[in-house]
Amino acid sequence: MIALSLAEIADIVSGQPHDIPDPALRVTGPVVIDSREVRPGSLFAAFRGERVDGHDFARRAVEAGAAAVLAARPVGVPAIVVDDVEAALGALARAVVERLGSTVVALTGSSGKTSTKDLIAQLLERIGPTVWPPGSLNNEIGLPLTALRADAGTRHLVLEMGARGLGHIRYLAGLTPPRIGVVLNVGTAHIGEFGGREQIAETKGELAEVLPAADEGGVAVLNADDPLVRAMAGRTKARTVLFGEAEDADIRAEDVHLTEAGQPSFTLRTPSGCSAVTMRLYGEHHVSNALAAAAVAHELGMPTHEIAQALSEAGQLSRWRMEVTERSDGVTVVNDAYNANPDSMRAALRALVAMGRATRAQGGRTWAVLGLMAELGDESLAEHDAVGRLAVRLNVSKLVAVGGREAAWLDMGAKNEGSWGEESVHVSDAEAAIDLLRSELRPGDVVLVKASRAVGLERVAQALQDGAGEGEVAGR
Repeated sequence: MIALSLAEIADIVSGQPHDIPDPALRVTGPVVIDSREVRPGSLFAAFRGERVDGHDFARRAVEAGAAAVLAARPVGVPAIVVDDVEAALGALARAVVERLGSTVVALTGSSGKTSTKDLIAQLLERIGPTVWPPGSLNNEIGLPLTALRADAGTRHLVLEMGARGLGHIRYLAGLTPPRIGVVLNVGTAHIGEFGGREQIAETKGELAEVLPAADEGGVAVLNADDPLVRAMAGRTKARTVLFGEAEDADIRAEDVHLTEAGQPSFTLRTPSGCSAVTMRLYGEHHVSNALAAAAVAHELGMPTHEIAQALSEAGQLSRWRMEVTERSDGVTVVNDAYNANPDSMRAALRALVAMGRATRAQGGRTWAVLGLMAELGDESLAEHDAVGRLAVRLNVSKLVAVGGREAAWLDMGAKNEGSWGEESVHVSDAEAAIDLLRSELRPGDVVLVKASRAVGLERVAQALQDGAGEGEVAGR
């Protein structure tokens, strides 16, 4: 963060100083919400959570070097007391971003946000200092924390924006106003909360609406292959850049195919030329993510051949997202257990099948270890049934459905789709899945592990990754 005095911060957040002996003392370290992450000069923001109250750790934070605490009540150590810590954090982020002058790039979409954010960051850091969030810090707390990591040398600030309903993206964009906004897709993630794809599109399109006008430098980067996203061009005053495989896309992919290992390869075509790309990531769904990243980089002056080279060298920065480990015994584990929705589940299954083609001739099998897709509302059982059926249609060798009622529908969908009997099995929990896989896996098998974060299926992937000696993590 840019250095600010405690007096300046109190003024920005409309807070009252308590027990601050020197209002001129400057915050020079990061803003953190975990006292274990405090560094000398930090500002510790105390949040009251479901299980712990950050205010109880205020003294520990100051003893570790925090200049002060941003708090909702006096805590007996130097503090700036505010009515709402979350709102104050947002106000501080807004003030810092306004002073920076960095190019703010924001992206949203139903799926692929984090992977695309990682690609954009890896491209932009080649042309200037870039700050982006680790993992999926995309809400009212995570986004300002990311913005507050930027300093006077930051040239690009890349932000991921999630939403649970109408107005959320508009609010986040108000904290860190973007000049470039990217909308990836409108799918079925969180459809139970939104009520339908049209409502999701209405919310995601808020990003296009808040961008500056074209003559002020605003750019809306929209997916030409998604009709609901393409239509957002009519909702923005910014200049529109389309990406996709459509013929009229400004940034498009041609000759798309997968390598024998299941990695996307294509020709990148921009208004400035074309160049070949072969990615280190797995699955054809990354082509769209790569094109979105390429569109941003092209807007910021990166030559096409350099974009192609950067995309070909880019890895997966965030854990548990198509994280590939090749075990020493010949088993490949694909840990995609961070989250799941119907769109990302379908993409992951197709990637699994593509990865398995290279070993199928030698007897290798594809295993899909799947669990709950959360927040689907009334569509939940039908969507789980459909994913089970898709696994059969794609000729996945083995399906292991993990968990309760929704997992039972995954298993039932697979069995109802075709002649699957022993090819699909329903187990109660992660431990049962681990026991099954440890007894059944053999060299050449490829195992995909995927479910919504709450299920905790990363335990399955981790157990398998640790199960046969040291492996090499690919795509990093």
